Amino acid sequence: MKKIQILILLFVIPLLGTAQNHPKVIATASMISDMAQNIVGDKFEVVTIVPIGKDPHTYEPTPGDATMVANAKVIFKNDLTFEGWLGKLIENSGTKAKVVKVTEGVEVIESVTYANSADPHAWMNAMNGIIYAENIKNTMVEFDPSNKVFYEKKFETYKKKLQGLDQYIQDEIKKIPEQQRILITSHDAFQYYGRRYGIRLESILGTSTDAQAQTSDIVRLDKVIKANNVPAVFIESTVNPKMLQELANSNDITIGGSLYSDSIGSKDSDAPTYFDMLKVNTKIIVNALSRKVQPKIAEAPSSNNGILYGILGLLFFGAFFFVYKSMNK
Repeated sequence: MKKIQILILLFVIPLLGTAQNHPKVIATASMISDMAQNIVGDKFEVVTIVPIGKDPHTYEPTPGDATMVANAKVIFKNDLTFEGWLGKLIENSGTKAKVVKVTEGVEVIESVTYANSADPHAWMNAMNGIIYAENIKNTMVEFDPSNKVFYEKKFETYKKKLQGLDQYIQDEIKKIPEQQRILITSHDAFQYYGRRYGIRLESILGTSTDAQAQTSDIVRLDKVIKANNVPAVFIESTVNPKMLQELANSNDITIGGSLYSDSIGSKDSDAPTYFDMLKVNTKIIVNALSRKVQPKIAEAPSSNNGILYGILGLLFFGAFFFVYKSMNK
């Protein structure tokens, strides 16, 4: 019996080792991971460092992440100041993986506030998503040339899908009255979306969630809402909604919905993929900003103000009558 158990162990252990060493492609964030999955198919295992629903801006890597990275063959990163923690994680892991910047070739939006600081949220433009996917495809062809035809076919299929999504978003945004095409969010994650699809963007925080809101930011947004009769503001799936809720309450407007910004949704959500993420966001934005807005009617003077104006009128009339009588004496 013992000989049989030993033989089984000798057979199983090598198989376990092979499973653990199955070639891995790693993506830093869930959007990139989903894009990679569309290109890689079943040729490699695709793993994500930042869990779905977590904020990549402020993520703190775990020892398990270091082990995962150490065993990786390829690591796809967004870069553009998005994963400030990644360099140290790679260094500590000792990985020999090829690290690829998937935003290579994207027309980057630079910060108007901070020098040499780029807006990392390039995936919000579906055409940029095609650039991400092509960079992933080119990397896989170089890394695994025996499956070149497979990767190229997967890319072409995915490209057509994202081109269709891009046209869909353009058509939908046109349904919003032009004056109401103002998207107010927690942090500045939608500039690429706004520039591509024709929406003005305003936010409380900058491009990173790792920042502090200023009173001036709230005052600025308050003025924007009042001046443009903005019907709704939008919270984000990975950002604390408290400030946006307070802004909506103080202006007596609605929360238009929760948008996906730095993460796709879970498998049982309405946005389990990058494609769904942009499509669902667009539906939420168009539905909320297309609502008819009743112009706010100026408040009538209060009764106290009426009395005050009456007294002032009497005083003015009395003064006029006094002067008139004096001149006719």
